[in-house]
Amino acid sequence: MGTAGGGGGAGALRLPGLHGYAVEFSPYWPGRVACAAAQYYGIAGCGTLVVLEQNETGIVLLRSFDWNDGLFDVTWSENNEHVLITSSGDGSLQIWDAAKAKGPLQVYKEHTQEAYSVDWSQTRGEQLVVSGSWDQTAKLWDPAVGKSLCTFKGHEGVIYSTIWSPHIPGCFASASGKGVLTI
Repeated sequence: MGTAGGGGGAGALRLPGLHGYAVEFSPYWPGRVACAAAQYYGIAGCGTLVVLEQNETGIVLLRSFDWNDGLFDVTWSENNEHVLITSSGDGSLQIWDAAKAKGPLQVYKEHTQEAYSVDWSQTRGEQLVVSGSWDQTAKLWDPAVGKSLCTFKGHEGVIYSTIWSPHIPGCFASASGKGVLTI
C-alpha cells in the first residue's frame, strides 16, 4: 500500500506462493484492505483471502482465509464492516466474516465456470451483490436470501468485470472478453 505522490505510509507485505488478483479498501476502516489471491496464477491450487491493515509500524496481516480454488475478486459489505464476499475458480461466491477465525459463513454455487468478478452495491439502501462469470452470465444476489435472484445473459464471451453504479440504485455494468460492455 502506498500513497499518491510518494508520501509516507508506503509498505509491502509478501504473500509467498500467491498471486494477487484483486484488492479493495474497506469502506469503514481507513488503511484496511482485503486481497483475493490464488496459487499458480489461478490455474490450479488453492486461493486465499487476506485482510491487511496499514498502521504506524507498517502493514499487518489481520486475518487469512483459505479456499479450495483460486480467489479472483473481493468486495466489502456495505452494511457490516467485517463481512466480505469473494469469487472463485470453482464458480462459487464465499461470504466471510473477518472478525471470526474460521469461514466461510456461506457459499453460493450457481455459476458453471469461474466466478471472476463480484461487487457489493454501494447505495446502502439495498443489499445486493452482482457477480460475473466465465459462463457468460452475471447474477444478482441478495446475501440474506442465499441464492441468486436473477441471471443476466447476453454476453458472448467471458465476463471479467461487474460493478455497481455508485449513483444509480439497481444499476450495474459488466464487461466481457468479446469487447462488450453492458449496463
